[in-house]
Amino acid sequence: MTKSIPFIYKLSLFLLVFFAMFIVSIVLGAADTTVKDVWFALTATVKSQEISLIREIRLPREVAAIFVGMALSVSGAIMQGLTRNPLADPGMLGLTAGANAALAITIALIPSTNYFGIMVACFIGAAIGSILVFGIGVMKGGFSPLRIVLAGTAVSAFLYAISEGVGIYFKISKDVSMWTAGGMIGTTWHQLRVIVPFIVVGVLLSLFLSRQLTILSLNEEVAVGLGQKTVNIKFVLFLVIILLAGASVALVGNMAFIGLMVPHIVRPIVGTDYRLIIPFSAILGATFMLFADTLGRMINAPYETPVAAIVALIGLPFFLMIVHKGGNKFS
Repeated sequence: MTKSIPFIYKLSLFLLVFFAMFIVSIVLGAADTTVKDVWFALTATVKSQEISLIREIRLPREVAAIFVGMALSVSGAIMQGLTRNPLADPGMLGLTAGANAALAITIALIPSTNYFGIMVACFIGAAIGSILVFGIGVMKGGFSPLRIVLAGTAVSAFLYAISEGVGIYFKISKDVSMWTAGGMIGTTWHQLRVIVPFIVVGVLLSLFLSRQLTILSLNEEVAVGLGQKTVNIKFVLFLVIILLAGASVALVGNMAFIGLMVPHIVRPIVGTDYRLIIPFSAILGATFMLFADTLGRMINAPYETPVAAIVALIGLPFFLMIVHKGGNKFS
C-alpha cells in the first residue's frame, strides 16, 4: 500500500512531521514559551528572557538532537546493508562503547584536551570497538548476524567496564558520566560547530554511495560482476559509520537502538533501495530524537528524564520483535 504512494508525497509527509516536531520541541519545556517567541528567536534581533532561553539553550540542544538522530539512523542503515544483518546498530556492535572508553581514557590521561581532541579520540575508539566485534564475530564459523550481535554485547560490556574503571581509578567518574549519560543537555553552539560538519560529510558520503550499498546489500557477487570495487566501497562505508557514530558519542554520549529501529521503520515505506532508505532514515531519525528529547524534558518537568532511557524503553521491545520475526534471515 505505502509503496504505491508517490515519492514526493512520502517525502513531504516526513518533512512536515519533522518540522512540526522541531517547533514542538522548541516550544515545550519547563519554562513557558510560545510559537511567537520561537519565531522572534529565529528571525529577529529582539532580546528577552524567553528568546535568550530559546537561542542559547533549547535551540542548540534540538539542533544536536537533529544531527545525532540523523547520524545514528544513517550509520545503522549502512551497517544493516553492509553486513546484511537486520540486528546491526552502532550502539550494539561496539562502536559507541569503544568511543566511550576512548573518551574516558582521554579525559583521564590528557585532561586539557579540547573538544576536537575528544572527538578524534571517539573516532579512534569507535574504530577499535567495531574491529574487535567483527574480529571476534567472524572467528571459527564465518559471518553470522547472531554471532556478531553476541560478540557486540560482550565487547561492549568489556569496553564499558574499562570506561567505568578508568573513571573510578582516576576519580573522574563525574566528568565521564556527564559525557556518557546520553543526552543533549548542556550542548553549546561551539560544540555543534566542531561536530556538525563531520556528520554532514558522513551523511553526504553515504548518499553518494547509496547506489553501491543497495547492490552490496542484495548480493556481493552481483556487485563484483557489475564492476564495483567492493573492498574500496566497504572501506569507505566503514569509515562513514565510524565518523557518524564517533561524532554522536562525542556530542551526546551513549545512544543505542536508534540505528536499529529507524531503518526498519523506513524500509516498508520506501522499499530496499538505499538511495531512499538513507535520506528517509535521516529525516525520521532526526524527528525521533526530537520527540525523545522533548519527552525527556516533559515527563517529570522541571527535572530531566535521560533521553537514553526513553530510547531504550522503546528500542528494546523493537529489538526483541525483530529477533522474534527471525533476526538471522540475512545469514
